[in-house]
Formats: sequence, structure tokens, C-alpha cells
Amino acid sequence: MATPEVPSSIDPSTARAEAAGTGPASPEVSRMPPWIPRLILLVILSGFAAFAALTLFRKLRDLIVWLITALFLSFALEPAVNWLARRGWRRGLATGVVIVGVALAFLTLLGLMVPLVVNQVQQLVNELPGLLDRANTYSQRWFHYTLTKKEILDWIANAKIDIRNVASNVASIGARILGIVFQLLTILLFTFYLVADGPRFRRTLCSVLTPRRQREVLDVWEIAIDKTGGYLYSRLLLAALSAFFSFVVLMILGVPFAVPLALWMGFVSQFIPVVGTYIAAAVPLLVALLSDPWSALFFLVYVLVYQQIENYLFSPRITARTMQLHPAVAFFSALAGGSLNGVVGAFLALPAAAIIQAIISSYLTRHEVVETELTREIAPADAREERAGAKRARLLDRLRRRGAGAP
Repeated sequence: MATPEVPSSIDPSTARAEAAGTGPASPEVSRMPPWIPRLILLVILSGFAAFAALTLFRKLRDLIVWLITALFLSFALEPAVNWLARRGWRRGLATGVVIVGVALAFLTLLGLMVPLVVNQVQQLVNELPGLLDRANTYSQRWFHYTLTKKEILDWIANAKIDIRNVASNVASIGARILGIVFQLLTILLFTFYLVADGPRFRRTLCSVLTPRRQREVLDVWEIAIDKTGGYLYSRLLLAALSAFFSFVVLMILGVPFAVPLALWMGFVSQFIPVVGTYIAAAVPLLVALLSDPWSALFFLVYVLVYQQIENYLFSPRITARTMQLHPAVAFFSALAGGSLNGVVGAFLALPAAAIIQAIISSYLTRHEVVETELTREIAPADAREERAGAKRARLLDRLRRRGAGAP
């Protein structure tokens, strides 16, 4: 009896897969893990967020620099405001008086300097032929090169062309000046609010932190005020001393343009680390050299002597409680700040480095150092005594050998 044929319900593709020995894929293997889509979405969103943050930073870069500058200025001005506030002044009034006083002092100095500089520039123009004759004499003597009248006339003609180009761009220069004034006013406004509302701002910031974090933030803030204010006031005092003594020496030597050269010497020598004194001395030395080579030589001797007096007498007493940076660290900080944001960055780099150094030092644990030849510091007197002791030891050893060899 024939068996009835049962219709097959197996899918042909499944049958082919079974015949090939692979079998159907299990649902667990064919399904994508659920965390992969979330990871892809997170990576895409993170990329968009980073791009948006970078674009926003580029757009607001100038404003961020103004805020950082205002923050450092508030650190520098807060000690004076706190001193007035402890004597009964309202904090807003004290802040306004300090800022206006600093601005008036700067404008007064500028007002005194401008007529003096204009007057002495006129004298320089009148004395220019004689200075060129002296320069021609020295160029022939030292470099065997003669400055002809044609070269001088060409240089003056080029200078006139440059002046005409500048005059044709008066509108752009005026707009740039207005932009600088706007920046200064914006920085001063931020500085005023940061100093006048300093306690309220710090209370608002600390209200979202735990007590331990509050103490850490306040300690960092206090270090920043101490280091920045001390840096600014100590540099200004050292600049005043340098300018005063430089003015006296320049007047004694009879070097022209003594006042602007002395102010240049004082400011540049103190606010440019390590090499500031030598950069500042280059301009007075050049003017003195064109006036009288002997005056230039005496001024060079003065610069070298005063630098030692400042390093070992003035600076340790004035900066003992303020900013203490290794010269290499100060020089690197100024270069880094200048690379990031020009003159403003170089000016703010030193107090920033001092603040970072003080903060790191407060959290570091110091250990006793192993004494070896690589870590032992030898003072000059100790070194001389050590060399003298070594000579005596060699002499005694030589005498013993002679005594032992004698019959």
C-alpha cells in the first residue's frame, strides 16, 4: 500500500543551508548589541559639541582675554581696596577711588611725557645732521662704510612716503584707537565689578561647594591676590628706583633725552624678566654712544653695577614676601605668555606662574633629599676651604713620603 506523500514545509534556503552544513543564524548572533547605537550617537554628539565649543571660543576669544586681564587687575587692586574698606569706606566707593586714582596717575604721567617727548623729538630733528655726521665718522672708522648724502636723502624720502601712507589711513587708525579705548573701558568695568562685589561673588561661588572645597577655593583666591598684588607693587617700586638712578646718571653724563630714557629704563628693566635690564639699556647706550663714546662706556659700567646692587640689595628686600620665581621659570613663562597673547600675555604670565607655583607648593609634600655629589650645594667659601684642605692633605702626604724615604 502506497504511503501518502506529505508536503514539505521546509524553506528551500534553509534546506540549502542545512545541506551546506551551516544551519540558520541564531537571533542572538544576528542582532546588533544595544550599546553600539548609543556609542555611535554619543561620538557624533561629542564631535558636534567639541566643534561648537571651539567655534564659540574663537568668537569669544577677545572677551575671554579681557575677562582674564580684569581678573588679574582685580587681584592687584584688591589689597588697596581692602585697606580702605577696613577704615570704613564703602567697598564700591573704595574701588572707584582706587581705579580713578590709578587712571589719573597714568594720564598725568602721559600728559607730562607727551610735551617732553615732542620737545625732545624736535631737538632730535634739529640735531639730526650732527648725529649723522658722527655716525658717518664711526661707520668709516669701525666698518669702513660711508653714509652718503644720497642714501640719507633716499631714507628721508621713504620716510615721507610712509608718513603719507599713514596720513591716508587716518580713518582706520582712528577706528583702531576707538577699539582700544573700548577694550580698556570694558576691562576696567569688569575689574570694578570683580573688586567691588568680590565678597558677594565669592559667597555665590562657594555656596555650591562643600566646606572642604570652599576652603580650597578661598585659599587659592588668597594666594592669587597676594602674589599678583605683591608682584605689581614690587615691580613698580623697583621700576621707580631704576628710573631715578638712571636719570641721575644720565644727567651727570650729559646724555640728551634723560627723562624719557630713564622712564624707558625703569619700566622695561622691571617688567621684562631676566634680560629686561639689558634690553632697556640698549637705547640709552645707543644715544650716549652717538653723543660721546666715553659717556656710553660709563653708562654701561653703571648698568652692570646697578644690576648687581638691585639683585643683592633692593630686590631681596622688596620681593621677599611677594613673588619668588626662578629666572629660568620666569623667562619661560614670559615667552609662553607672549606666544599665546602678545604683550598682554607676557605681562600676565609672571603672576600666573607665581600663582601656579604657590598652589602646587601648598599641595606637595617635601621629603628629605639624599646627600650625594649631584645634590650637594657648595657655597663659594666652602669650596675654597675644601680646595685649601685638599692642598694641605696633598702637601702632608708628600712630606710623609719624603720622610719615609729618608735614611
